[in-house]
Amino acid sequence: MSSLRDRLREVIKPANSGAPDVGVVSAVRRTVDVDLSVLGGEWVDGSFVVEHRSAPGARYGRATIGDLASRLRAAAHEAPLVCSTEAARPPFIFFDLETTGLSGGAGTQAFLVGIGWFEDDGSFTTRQHLLVRHADERGMLRAVAGDLTRGGALVSFNGKSFDAPLLETRYLFHRLEWAVGGQPHIDVLHPARRFWKEDECSLAVLEQQVLGAWRDDDVSGFEIPSRYFQFLRSGDARLLSAVLEHNRRDLVSLAGLTSRLLELVSGGPDFAENAREALGLGYVYARRRDNERAIGAFERAMTLGARKTGRRAAELRAEALRSLAILYRRARRYEDAARCWISLIQSGCAENVEREAIEALAIHHEHRARDLATAKAFAVQNLTRVASRVARPTVAQAARQRLARIERKIGEAGRLGELLS
Repeated sequence: MSSLRDRLREVIKPANSGAPDVGVVSAVRRTVDVDLSVLGGEWVDGSFVVEHRSAPGARYGRATIGDLASRLRAAAHEAPLVCSTEAARPPFIFFDLETTGLSGGAGTQAFLVGIGWFEDDGSFTTRQHLLVRHADERGMLRAVAGDLTRGGALVSFNGKSFDAPLLETRYLFHRLEWAVGGQPHIDVLHPARRFWKEDECSLAVLEQQVLGAWRDDDVSGFEIPSRYFQFLRSGDARLLSAVLEHNRRDLVSLAGLTSRLLELVSGGPDFAENAREALGLGYVYARRRDNERAIGAFERAMTLGARKTGRRAAELRAEALRSLAILYRRARRYEDAARCWISLIQSGCAENVEREAIEALAIHHEHRARDLATAKAFAVQNLTRVASRVARPTVAQAARQRLARIERKIGEAGRLGELLS
């Protein structure tokens, strides 16, 4: 009786010939070493490693590598504000993967793990671990773990959603410990979307917009897996030169964006160059209940946003106004909050924001300003808007109860006035 393995091989073998698939052959055959000298690396403890050092004086966009290092060092204490844990601290270890597929999954491998860090002298070192043979993966993962665990915090770009889970899967596959699972991890993608770019938020786009750096002759991301498979089939390492350069540039870009991000958070509202950066700062501070700096950031967003025109600029101003109103209310600056809500209504904001502003003003005039006539006017507006849209029953009920309560208070005040007259 044939084994299960034999039966599976019979099922999956190509229908057109008895020979194994060329992709399978490329994955298992490697009886001779390929010539890797063109990549400039060396074998270290069973892992092929390529190292590169960028000097402090090397230009990168509008700054030097040394500038980026010094700015990051000066602002490192603010790392917990953009991380999910207070434990984030230097040294920062930047990492980025090149993989055999872009969708992830159990069958996807990281054939190149790039790791970078700033040295004490301000230079930037990249160490890239290349999977030359599939049989070397276990050794490569051990070497990668040694580099990653040296850091006080990991830094990636979409690494929490893609890179880290993919690596963890490979460690589990080889029954190796995923030693960095509890390590602080700063994923720059999420604050980058808030600070700089909502769409097309890639490293290549951000390095142009934020850092002033441009890539010449860069290999496209979707082409990278096919280059690696061609290398496995042919043994031609020249196919990977552009891939390693792409990965190295990604690491430098990631370090530069992290430096700018923490510099902004440390410098405060005055360091924001536009309304979007100021708005992003406000959200970072507000999330950590740093109300004073958050208010300053949202006020600067209003100032900078007033210089721009267009739909997106108006949306940014509305976001800043709404956030200011909420923070003013939290700080018991009720009149300032009311002025923000009124400005929002006058600006023609989105319907849901307008309803929130009207409701907030009804509450303000009922409980703070003690102006029941104005409170009733806003309560009527609120109920009208709730009735005109499909609202949750609890929302409509609350609007009706508020109006009824205000009318009752007005009636009681009228009867009291008649008694006193």
